[in-house]
Amino acid sequence: MPDETAPPQPQPRSQLFTVRLWRDTEQSDAPAPYMQVRHVLTGETRYFSTWPPVIAYLLSKLDSLPLPEET
Repeated sequence: MPDETAPPQPQPRSQLFTVRLWRDTEQSDAPAPYMQVRHVLTGETRYFSTWPPVIAYLLSKLDSLPLPEET
């Protein structure tokens, strides 16, 4: 049974992702990189072929975190 007198736990201020990287070696002499980014908490999965959109996606998830409540 939860302790109703305990102070509320703060919301997590971090996100957890898995990133998979691989190269498509069947396309050409210069294999293109591919990236799969999975948000562990929601299961949302996105695929990328360059780094700038990966960084933008990760930062957007970080920006979506609620700000800590002021006391």
